Amino acid sequence: MHAELSPETGWPKLLFDAASPAPRCLRMFLLEKGLRVPSVTVNVLKGENRQTAYLTRNPAGQTPALELEGGTVLGEAVAIAEYIEELHPEPALIGNTPLNRAQTRMWWRRVELNVTEFIHNAYHYAEGIRRFEGRIPVVPEAAGGLKRVAQDRIAWLDAMMGDGPFLCGDRFTAADIWLYVWLDFGNDVGQPFDRRLLRLGPWFDLMQARASAPQSRELFASHGAASSPEHEPVWPRGGPFTA
Repeated sequence: MHAELSPETGWPKLLFDAASPAPRCLRMFLLEKGLRVPSVTVNVLKGENRQTAYLTRNPAGQTPALELEGGTVLGEAVAIAEYIEELHPEPALIGNTPLNRAQTRMWWRRVELNVTEFIHNAYHYAEGIRRFEGRIPVVPEAAGGLKRVAQDRIAWLDAMMGDGPFLCGDRFTAADIWLYVWLDFGNDVGQPFDRRLLRLGPWFDLMQARASAPQSRELFASHGAASSPEHEPVWPRGGPFTA
């Protein structure tokens, strides 16, 4: 099935993907919607996201980014997810009522401000410091404190979570995707959370069992597509955004 989009709606043209948590969040979001966007992989390990070819599209140098027909480029995974939901509202991963959207964004905001930022910066300053020093300011003496804050805030989320099974009760949302991907990343880089937590322990198992969880680990452009922004794939104009 093809989403009914036109140049006027600004359909997605090209996704700049990468082997990092934020792009994985967006991949999982797209997979849950049953969508694929033509993609290229930006090699962040080699710093391609800090090179001119990429910075001309996304001056922030971050991944993911979504280029639209007409040349507009959206950065920030959350903003891209919001845009995708506007174009393709079902299944609703943010919400199909004002209240549902507000509740999703409330939990999403809690996750990003209280968990993902601390896990990410702790990784920058500790396990990933060799990769990031020289690219961004690093504060290795802050890493231990950031890890402690992340674990405290994860327990804080657990205490606020209702009977679930998801953050927004019986609704599976983007907030669940973001928290899952970042907790899974923490597990991979030596920042595991306490799986004995009353609510988030079973929630994590439930999330891990979703088909999109292992599938989202795989880059969209890993099967013969281009590997950098300089070599874009060719696709039929007028219907690249497929379900």
